[in-house]
Amino acid sequence: MKQAQTTKKLILCAMFTTLIVVGTFIKVPLPFLPFTMQFFFTMLAAMLLGGKWGAISVALYMVLGLIGLPVFTEGGGIWYIFKPSFGYIPGYVIGTFVTGKMVEMRKDYKLGWLILSNFIGVIIVYFVGMVYYYAICNYVIDTPIGVMQVILYCFLLIIPKDIMLCVVTAVIAKRLKPVIDKI
Repeated sequence: MKQAQTTKKLILCAMFTTLIVVGTFIKVPLPFLPFTMQFFFTMLAAMLLGGKWGAISVALYMVLGLIGLPVFTEGGGIWYIFKPSFGYIPGYVIGTFVTGKMVEMRKDYKLGWLILSNFIGVIIVYFVGMVYYYAICNYVIDTPIGVMQVILYCFLLIIPKDIMLCVVTAVIAKRLKPVIDKI
């Protein structure tokens, strides 16, 4: 029985890694930054797989990109760590883990808790991503940027879509959870 559960988790983990890759290339053009669906799939992985397996699926996505597969929005390869926006990817791993652990804490799967868990996850993603963006620009690639510019371009202009995604993902996860549990 335990082996069957592990096999199920491995299959779902691989499926979510694939969905995150596909979500990277589903782009909605918006001013300043493209709107992709990778964040949606990382949150969905957290809520349906839990902290450990959700984070593994996102970490696998990150590893695939870093070894050279073109799964990131602008390609792949180890050089990608020098892109200021790369920090959001490890932020996804951490945010997915925390969101998934929060969801696991409560067995009742209440919509309000799912939304709150997503909000905590998005805060983590943005924090890691913005700190990385600032550090890479100012200390590595020598393209200085101020804290207020980072807050504007890396948070204020794009957070509305992610707040919407937090709610939408929670509603979808609530409906999908019974189906996933029956598999």
